[in-house]
Amino acid sequence: MKIVIITETFLPSTDGVVTRLTEAIKYLRSQKHEVVVIAPDLGVKEYQGAIVEGTGTVTMPFYRSKKFSLPTRKIKPLLEKHQPDLVHVANPALVGVAGIHYAKRMGLPLMASYHTHIPKYLDYYKLYKPLKPLFWWHFRRLHNAADLNLCTSQAIKQELDEQGFERMHVLRRGVDVEKRHPAYYSEKMRERLLQGATNKKLLIFVGRLAIEKEIHKIRPLLDERDDLALAIIGDGPARKELEKVFEGTHTLFTGFLHGEELSQAFASADAFVFPSITETLGLVILEAMASGIPVIAAKSGPTLEQIEEGKTGFLFENENVSSMSRAVEQLDQQELVAEMKQNVRLEAEKHSWTNASREMFDYYLATMHARSPVYQGVQNPSSH
Repeated sequence: MKIVIITETFLPSTDGVVTRLTEAIKYLRSQKHEVVVIAPDLGVKEYQGAIVEGTGTVTMPFYRSKKFSLPTRKIKPLLEKHQPDLVHVANPALVGVAGIHYAKRMGLPLMASYHTHIPKYLDYYKLYKPLKPLFWWHFRRLHNAADLNLCTSQAIKQELDEQGFERMHVLRRGVDVEKRHPAYYSEKMRERLLQGATNKKLLIFVGRLAIEKEIHKIRPLLDERDDLALAIIGDGPARKELEKVFEGTHTLFTGFLHGEELSQAFASADAFVFPSITETLGLVILEAMASGIPVIAAKSGPTLEQIEEGKTGFLFENENVSSMSRAVEQLDQQELVAEMKQNVRLEAEKHSWTNASREMFDYYLATMHARSPVYQGVQNPSSH
């Protein structure tokens, strides 16, 4: 099969969407399928044997740290050039608009996937919040043009169903259990992230530094407890603002870490803290589990799907410092934490990227089945 993936973000950017797509591409290439990626031109021309076709980029005033591609007519000749059996538009918003439009015009089987909860993000940007109904209309129209849609959690599917999104299915999550592993524990990395304060517990946050990630909610916890150190790993438009928010606390901003350094950072922490309630899933939660550390997370639909209280992590009420502090206090229970470190690793091992990517390919077949009698024997994966 020949698949064209049109995405708003790709390498060398690093986020949950890119991780899922690169893992899917590795699986598809291992099964001898042809893959073409159409994405903002950031200099990458090939990945794992997949061709990467770049489209022109612009910088948006509200998000200057990242480059985007606007809808472009260039998508049409690229689709004509590659003649795919199926088009997968990941996170359609800008260039994905053109992907949806031309795939429909050319009569190609079309699947779309919803990864970033942009309408929810608008709650954190006062200037754009009044546009929320328009954004819902925009994304509903795009997804309802597809033959089949995917999202990343049951909680998000329920919300999208209520908003009138059609043909929506939940794609299972995945993690690289070799790259994220307790064996990457490094005393040297731990000392670096603790900035020498080896008597403190080390909490880490890993992700994009943006206002909707709600990282600022960790600050009151550090004010309340002097036995904690925080390492914030990543970068983004809110970094300078966050550096001011955390002034006077024992917090280290590392910027991006990659490869073995990132694996060491995960495995060397006492816990992973996840304050956001805007995520469609939060793949980093599973990365923390694979690394053998407990997760301390704000309660939300997606976190409740991934974390079992007292077994794989501790949940706290959103914007409730006392609740967050009580969750962190659980780290003092050495026997509980030792058991939890085993539990989280065992949980992560259930979610290989191979299984998640194989399921995505099954959805590709189901999408083609929706269009062609040739695939009429193919079942919808959600009915398995």
